[in-house]
Amino acid sequence: MSGVFSMNDVSMNDAYSVLEKVRSSKPLVHHITNWVTIYDCANVTRCVGALPVMAHAKEEAGDMTGISNALVLNIGTLTPSLVKSMIISARKANDKGIPIVLDAVGAGATKFRTDKALEILESVRIDIIKGNAGEIATLAGAKAEVRGVESAGVEGDKNDIAKALARRYKATVVMTGREDIVSDGRSVYVVSNGHPMMGAIVGTGCMAASVIAAFAAVEKDRAKAAAFALACLGIAGELAARTAKGPGSFKEHFYDELYGLDRRKTCRMQKIKTVK
Repeated sequence: MSGVFSMNDVSMNDAYSVLEKVRSSKPLVHHITNWVTIYDCANVTRCVGALPVMAHAKEEAGDMTGISNALVLNIGTLTPSLVKSMIISARKANDKGIPIVLDAVGAGATKFRTDKALEILESVRIDIIKGNAGEIATLAGAKAEVRGVESAGVEGDKNDIAKALARRYKATVVMTGREDIVSDGRSVYVVSNGHPMMGAIVGTGCMAASVIAAFAAVEKDRAKAAAFALACLGIAGELAARTAKGPGSFKEHFYDELYGLDRRKTCRMQKIKTVK
């Protein structure tokens, strides 16, 4: 059974209220991320009002996390030295009590990526595990096919897979796709905002991790933070697609719409439902 949730039936603020908190407090989000989308991650973090910083060297990664409000770990262009920096930073984040988002880009595509993603999960406490259906299913031990960084198929119920992985690591799991699934192991939120044009540009998944981290920096309920972040991104995508002529102009309009999101648009357009 599912139903659209509101502030009253789940005791939560709307997505725009959390976005306002990000804009007013300007949390610093440390990224150890991939080289393909690092520029986009920095830009989208600024568009929602947070501050991005990227420090990959193990000699300074922990120190940078020590002055940050959230941490993003993205395994899209993984190397052994990068994993060391990620674990150093994650331990600092655990000590400080700030949220960590692990974006398991390409988990399932190669043994190295899968093994290293699991190593990170076993070495430190991760608050939010993000990936597409294939990546999340791989980490959960379900049968999945991943081609490069794209999900090519998953066996089993996606909601159940997300819940199982969330319970295993006592984390919030974000499974992105045509509809985004967010679960803390108990509740499941489905976010239906977005537009197909978002899949025509590289980096929207990585950008989602950045915005989720910014929201988690100001909202202690990680599942709500993730669902609201995805709703805001999706709304910006829907608005941008109305005037874009193709992927290039879409990306430009996407940044502008995210930067200019207001309460009226967000409250009117957000599509989030609970699944019971």
